[in-house]
Amino acid sequence: MAEPTVLDIVVERELDDETIADYWKLYRETFAELETRAMARHLLHEHEFVEEMKDARVMKYVARNAAGQVVGLSTLTRDLVTVPWISPGWWAHHYPEHTARDAVYYLGFTLVRHEERKSNVMWAMISTIVEMLVEERAVCGYDYCKFNDEVLGLGSGTESLLHRIADVEVDAADTQTYYRALFAGPRGSS
Repeated sequence: MAEPTVLDIVVERELDDETIADYWKLYRETFAELETRAMARHLLHEHEFVEEMKDARVMKYVARNAAGQVVGLSTLTRDLVTVPWISPGWWAHHYPEHTARDAVYYLGFTLVRHEERKSNVMWAMISTIVEMLVEERAVCGYDYCKFNDEVLGLGSGTESLLHRIADVEVDAADTQTYYRALFAGPRGSS
């Protein structure tokens, strides 16, 4: 493991334009390969990214190193309508008690600068988020595409990380399977 990075993690509601520009570049670098690895669109367009970074309903867990440089970012919301690809109704139906307490969250994404990936940045951001989720006895959703889950092992890695931090139950709550049909021409008559 690399030398631990000295971190300052701050929860911000709205980021300034300079920080947004920094994170947009980092976001593109981090997730660009998903454009060809995942059938569904996993990358926000720049205007969507900027909108999310300025949306006060989305908490930004901003990680900076000792020099003040941005090294990581996680987004988390309890206002589920800010996540267009999930159904707030599903969460309300399956977790009515959590919904009544406003303790249902969705983790949008977590990214870490490439040169910091073997440091403690991811651990520190997720630990900070989990501390709050444990305190609220919350339920939190998140998703991975097949590539990130099965090839990179992020699903099992995240589960291991969560179990190291908290008494937590983790399972695949739902699955969306994308099919393709590759046509070779009309059906031949015999």
